Amino acid sequence: MAKKKQKKVMFIASTGGHLSELLQLSPCFSKYDFSLVTEKTKSNMGLRDKYPKRVHYMISGTYTTLRAKLVYPFKLFFNCWISLFLMIKLRPDVVVTTGSHNVGPMCCLAKIFRKKVIFIETFANSDTPTKCGRLVYKFADHFIVQWENMLKYYPDAIYGGWIW
Repeated sequence: MAKKKQKKVMFIASTGGHLSELLQLSPCFSKYDFSLVTEKTKSNMGLRDKYPKRVHYMISGTYTTLRAKLVYPFKLFFNCWISLFLMIKLRPDVVVTTGSHNVGPMCCLAKIFRKKVIFIETFANSDTPTKCGRLVYKFADHFIVQWENMLKYYPDAIYGGWIW
């Protein structure tokens, strides 16, 4: 009997809280041929040990200082190319994300390549939509909010409750 082919799912998030939220979905990873994409930081390097050959890194895109704000557009540009490379190399059927920084370009590429996009608006924003959320909401196949009152900003979203 032939083994059923698993869907390829890319889980992507920026470092920090967005990644912590995304990793709450790790019990689902084994159900798919999955890849995990995040920013390359010291705190994220251990992910390669936990998920061998499944983790891919982008350039860290945080911008807290003036210098970092000036460099950010260049990092974003390079991350767009990294996103294109990963989209072609990994060929996911679905992109699942909790957002921020470098996620927008990957979600846009997923739609260009006719892949499904599932966006989970961050738990951290209970009263205001995120920039990435506002962008991806326009074309996501499934847009999930963790706070019921966020439905006023995203009326077609799915209220899924907390993933914590």
